[in-house]
Amino acid sequence: MSLRRSFLNAYLRLVEKPRLARVRQPQQMRGTLERQARFFFHAPRGTRQHWLVLEFAQHRIDALEVVPPAVSSDAIILYIHGGGFVFGSPQTHAAMLGRIAALSGARAVLPRYRLAPEAPFPAAAEDVRAAWDGLIAAGADPSRVVLGGDSAGGTLALGLLASLAREGGPRPAGAFCFSPLTDMTYSGESFRRNARSEAILVAGRAPELAEMYLAGCQPDDPAVSPLFADFSGAAPVWLTVADTEILRDDSRRMAAHLRAQGVDVDFAEAHDLPHVWPIFHNTLPEARASLRDVAGWIRQRLETRGES
Repeated sequence: MSLRRSFLNAYLRLVEKPRLARVRQPQQMRGTLERQARFFFHAPRGTRQHWLVLEFAQHRIDALEVVPPAVSSDAIILYIHGGGFVFGSPQTHAAMLGRIAALSGARAVLPRYRLAPEAPFPAAAEDVRAAWDGLIAAGADPSRVVLGGDSAGGTLALGLLASLAREGGPRPAGAFCFSPLTDMTYSGESFRRNARSEAILVAGRAPELAEMYLAGCQPDDPAVSPLFADFSGAAPVWLTVADTEILRDDSRRMAAHLRAQGVDVDFAEAHDLPHVWPIFHNTLPEARASLRDVAGWIRQRLETRGES
C-alpha cells in the first residue's frame, strides 16, 4: 500500500469525516463537494465534456457526456454518481469517468437525477430509468452500454439492472460499482464494526439521510435496497469495496446474492482504502489501479457481447 493512502486516510478522518458529522443542511455539502471536485479532480488532458438531453415519454433528463481524447468504441458508460442521494452531481464525478473513458475507449454519460430531500424516492430511480430509456431511444445499442455507479449511485445502478432483468428485454453489457450501498436497513455487521475505521462516512448520520430519501418508503423494499431484489437473468456485475468501510458487507452480501441467482460476479476487496477511493485517481496509486481493473473488465465485457 502506498504512503499516499496513509496521508489521504488521515486527512479524511481528521478533516472531512468531522465535517460530514457537523453539517446539517444537504445544500452545504453540495457546494463544498462541487468546489473540492473542481480543485482536486482532473480528467486526462484532451477530455471533452458537454451537456445533452435524454428524452423518453415526455421525461427529460440532463446528462453530462464525457468523451476521451481517443474514442475506440461505440460503447457508452451510463454512470450514476453517488452522494447519499442528497448531494453530488455529474460534475463531481466527471474527472473519474474521464479516466475510465480514456482507459476503456468508450464515452461516458452521467445523468443529473433529482436529489433528496427536495425530491425523495422514487424520483432518483425514475430519472435513472428515464436516462437509460432516453439513451436507447436515441439509438444506443443496449448491449454496448455498461452501467456504473458508486455508493448511492451504485444503489440506483443495481436497481436499474434488476428492473431490466425482471422485464426480460434487452440487457446492458454489465454493471460495475464502487462501494455501493445495497441495504438501506443497514443490517450489515461492518456498519457497526467499521464505524471507527471508516475514513469518511459517518455511520450515525445514515438514518437521517435515509429518512430524507425514503420519505416513508420501507427500507427493505427491493426497489430501494438491491440486496433484496431479484437479479435472475441479469448481466454480469463487477464490485469493489474496502475492508475498513462501513459498507463492506453491502458488497460482500451483494456478491453472494447475485451469485446465488446465477449472475456472473467479479468482486475485489481492497485493504484500508477510503469510501469510493477511485475518485482520488489524481493522487492515489491504488485508485488508478482500480480504474485500470474496471476498464479492463469493461473492455472484456464489450468484446464478449460483440462475439455473442
